[in-house]
Amino acid sequence: MSRRMTMIEAINDALDVTMGRDPAVVIMGEDVGYFGGVFRATAGLQKKYGKTRVFDTPISECGIIGVAVGMGAYGLRPVPEIQFADYIYPGLDQLVSEAARLRYRSAGEFIAPLTVRSPFGGGIFGGQTHSQSPEALFTHVAGLKTVIPSNPHDAKGLLIAAIEDNDPVIFFEPKRIYNGPFTGAYDRPVEPWNKHADSEVPEGYYTVPLGKARVVREGEAVTVLAYGTMVHVAHAVCLDKGVDAEVIDLRTLVPLDIETIRASVRKTGRCMIVHEATRTGGFGAELSALVQEHCFYDLEVPIERVTGFDTPYPHSLEWAYFPGAVRIGEALDRISKD
Repeated sequence: MSRRMTMIEAINDALDVTMGRDPAVVIMGEDVGYFGGVFRATAGLQKKYGKTRVFDTPISECGIIGVAVGMGAYGLRPVPEIQFADYIYPGLDQLVSEAARLRYRSAGEFIAPLTVRSPFGGGIFGGQTHSQSPEALFTHVAGLKTVIPSNPHDAKGLLIAAIEDNDPVIFFEPKRIYNGPFTGAYDRPVEPWNKHADSEVPEGYYTVPLGKARVVREGEAVTVLAYGTMVHVAHAVCLDKGVDAEVIDLRTLVPLDIETIRASVRKTGRCMIVHEATRTGGFGAELSALVQEHCFYDLEVPIERVTGFDTPYPHSLEWAYFPGAVRIGEALDRISKD
C-alpha cells in the first residue's frame, strides 16, 4: 500500500515509523515539540510519543548537537533538528571534533548514531541567513555522511536508513521542494507533489540505501549530476531544450555512488554538474575531480559546472543567483552533442 505525500509528510512519516519501531529514537530541537517544527515536519509526534522522546531545546545549536552526541554514545538514536542550515555553524565543533571521530578515537567502543535534520537551500526569498547550502563543509569531514533527498519517496526511505545507520548523518532537506517539485520557473504556479510520480510513498517501513544514486532519466548526449532541488530544475531544462541527457540524482554525497556516475559518463562522454551552493570549494568541484580521474579518456569536452555565485545569497536578486534555466541552458549548449 502507498499514498501520495508531500516531502514534509514523508519526513514526518519516516520519523513516526522509526520511533514506533525503536524506543531509542528521540527527536529534539527548537520548536519541534508542541509546535511541530517551523515547517511542521514533527507535527503530532510529541502528542503521540510524549515529551521525553520529542522535546524542545533552547536556541543553542552547539548545545543541541553536543547533547545529541552524548545521547548517541549512551545508546540512544537522537534526531536533532537544526531549524535552518544557516544556523548549523555553532554546532560544527561538536559535529566535526566529537560526532565524526567518536568511533575512531574510542577504537569502536562508542558510536554517535545521530541524524541531524536541517532545511537548506534557497528559492523562498529567505535572504542570506535562510538560504545557504553548506553541504560541502560536511562532505570534507571524515566520519560524517551527507544525504540530500529530492522527492518524498526518497526522503522517507533515506531518512529511515540514516536514523538506523551507526554513523552520524547530516540530512539536508531542500525546503524549496517541501510542498512540490520546482522546475526553476519562479513565475509559474507551483506544482503540488500529488501530481508527481515520486510522491507515491509506501506505507510503513522501507529504506533507500545510502550510497546509491538514482538515474532519473536515461540519455545518450550528456550526463547531468545534481541533487535536491536542482535535480528537478536541471531535468526540466534538458526536456525544454530537447537534450537527450542522462540525469542522475546523487541522493547521498557521502557515501557517493561513483560507479553509477562512471558508467554514465563513459556512455555519454560529457558531464554537467549542477548545484545551488557557491562555486568555489562546492561539492561540484569534488565531483568534477572524480569524473576527471575515473573517466579522463572517455570525456569529449571539458566538464561544465553550473552553481551559485561566490557571494552571500541575495534577497533582491534571488533568481539571478539561483542556477536556473538560462545558465543551465547555456552550459548545455556548450557541452551537448550536435
